[in-house]
Amino acid sequence: MRPASRLATLLMAWCLLFAIASQGLGQTYQGKQLVKPELLSDSNAIVPGKPFSVGLLLRMAPNWHTYWKFSGDAGLPTELKWKLPPGWKVGEIQWPIPLKTIDPGDIQTYGYENEVLLMQEITPPPNVDGSTVKLVADANWLVCEKICIPGSATLNLELPISTTSQPANTELFDRYRRLLPQKWPGAKLATADWRRVGSDLRLKITSGALANYPAADFFPLPEQDVVVGHPTIESRNKNEIAFRIPIESSGKNLSSIAGLVVFSQQPNGEDRAAWQITSQPIVSAAPPAPARGIFTFLLFGFIGGMILNLMPCVLPVISLKIFGFIQQAGQSRRQIFRSGIAFTVGIFAWFVGLALLLIALKSGGREVTWGGFQFTNAYFVLVLSVIVLVFALNLFGVFEISLPQSMTRGLLSTTERKDDLGSFFQGVFATVLATPCTAPFLGTALGFAFSQSAVVILAMFVAIAAGMSAPYLLLSAQPAWLRFLPRPGAWMAHLKQFMGFLLLATLLFLLYVLGAQRGLEGAIWASCFLLVISIVCWMKGAFVVPTASALKRAVVLVLMLLLVLGSGIYFIGDKFHSANMASGASQLRGDWQAFTPARLQTELEQGRSVFVDFTAAWCLTCKFNEASVLESADVREAFQRHAVVKMKADWTNGDPVITKLLQQFGRPGVPLYVLYPGKNAEPIVFPELLTKNMMLEKLETAARTVAAQ
Repeated sequence: MRPASRLATLLMAWCLLFAIASQGLGQTYQGKQLVKPELLSDSNAIVPGKPFSVGLLLRMAPNWHTYWKFSGDAGLPTELKWKLPPGWKVGEIQWPIPLKTIDPGDIQTYGYENEVLLMQEITPPPNVDGSTVKLVADANWLVCEKICIPGSATLNLELPISTTSQPANTELFDRYRRLLPQKWPGAKLATADWRRVGSDLRLKITSGALANYPAADFFPLPEQDVVVGHPTIESRNKNEIAFRIPIESSGKNLSSIAGLVVFSQQPNGEDRAAWQITSQPIVSAAPPAPARGIFTFLLFGFIGGMILNLMPCVLPVISLKIFGFIQQAGQSRRQIFRSGIAFTVGIFAWFVGLALLLIALKSGGREVTWGGFQFTNAYFVLVLSVIVLVFALNLFGVFEISLPQSMTRGLLSTTERKDDLGSFFQGVFATVLATPCTAPFLGTALGFAFSQSAVVILAMFVAIAAGMSAPYLLLSAQPAWLRFLPRPGAWMAHLKQFMGFLLLATLLFLLYVLGAQRGLEGAIWASCFLLVISIVCWMKGAFVVPTASALKRAVVLVLMLLLVLGSGIYFIGDKFHSANMASGASQLRGDWQAFTPARLQTELEQGRSVFVDFTAAWCLTCKFNEASVLESADVREAFQRHAVVKMKADWTNGDPVITKLLQQFGRPGVPLYVLYPGKNAEPIVFPELLTKNMMLEKLETAARTVAAQ
């Protein structure tokens, strides 16, 4: 097996483990606590077998807000995960009627300001041991004002066990129970009539009670695969009101949708009340997407996968692929083909695994995006930096990895099997570094797939893997070109070391990404940890060798483990974890402004054209477009001549507001480029790869649109 590939099994496991690590739980912003969480009970004691209510009380700083179970165009709902003793049961969260807010840029959200109590009913078993019980829950929320900051806390509530109980926190629980939606009152008091008109749903409510409330609204609760627009009132008279609910996409032929009919004396009034309306059964199953349409998008995915090999993000790892082919020069055709198959299987393994992860996240109600989503996690980038560094040190000859004798005698008993496993992990490693890119055709294909069923998502990722692996599989099947390469010899040792320097260049890029995510301080602490990793690798190469005694090897291995654990706890668990997330606005250069929906709306209201660059520090395609097009002299001069406002929407840390906007434009990730010619004009969406002529032409079009307005 090639030395650089022997490490991949363990390191890839680290990568997948830390990809889901926490990105920081701090809720302090500019010296102010944004959310104060607390668990409260409506009872002063627990009576075995008797249900009682527990509430998560969130107190927000002024002007900050958290979100309802359907957050709208942006945001994420609050989550509460209980760790109850065996035999205890907990009901669903009871969500109070939210407030509806419309932020600049027509961003409509549903949430809570100042404070909210999210109640759940807990039922203890008939027999409870002990005199007290400690209830534990993990709470997660997103709190927003002009920026959004995630927060979490592990909360405890300890209550005594008794045969009787008295009410507690009565005023608070009663106040929020009055804000809970009521069940639909029935046909005698109110009727609801649904109609489907084109891509819209029409809901007509008839009730004499509506005459007493000047303000009325419909808050939708769509299913996971349904994307709704902004409900509006189409008509209203004394006892009747008709709502229009735009359906932007759905996997079913919807005839209705769940939600709340909210009414009050004024919008968002303290007296607001609501009726729950449930969706009616689907009248007919939606016809499956035309086979021709599915196959067209799968073809786009295959072509996008092939083009992915030419994207800038793949160039730093192309050296590993080239070196692998050089090593195969002079080998049998059968051996070369086996290696190509193994490399292809590695590509498929990563893409299929990624597809299954995204399907699981989508099934759990999470927003899903293209493979670059893991690069929004600083811990994933850190572990990937460790992998790249260790690979480079191995290529430099600092250390070698010898597999255990049992593995050598069993699974890897032949040289061919070693080479096959090495090729497999090279395929996985190359694909991991390639996933931040969005190639032409790929964004369109993935945008379609993410709105479809799990089967279509899986098929799309298989098509992308087939496209990316096709060139290597074909070259392995027809390896005649290898005869033009020099025969293996001593020169390969120098070439291998040169490849190590190329991997160090990749490491510098990853450290740049960490600096963009966690600031200079975070990048420095990460570098300190990488230095310790380098020392550990040197110790492995210098002292853990076959000629050393068993005692010496054991002592060195223990020291290596202590160094990794100690430095990980101090540099990463403490220093790196506490480093503040870098602000995208602080990294802007020239006349670029930080994107916010409010700033966009303000500029459009003043009659200006706005160009928004949705980007991320880890997106090499974005950097390529910036250097070759956006920062070229001709394009900069055109921006200035036409007075176009330039904004950057930084997705480096996975901003949920930007995630929502990407999905609204049907894009699974960055890059995305949007030109708003004016307030009432349709935005112009650019492809993933830009050209100067394209930019200059669209800027001229925007200028004419503004002049006409």
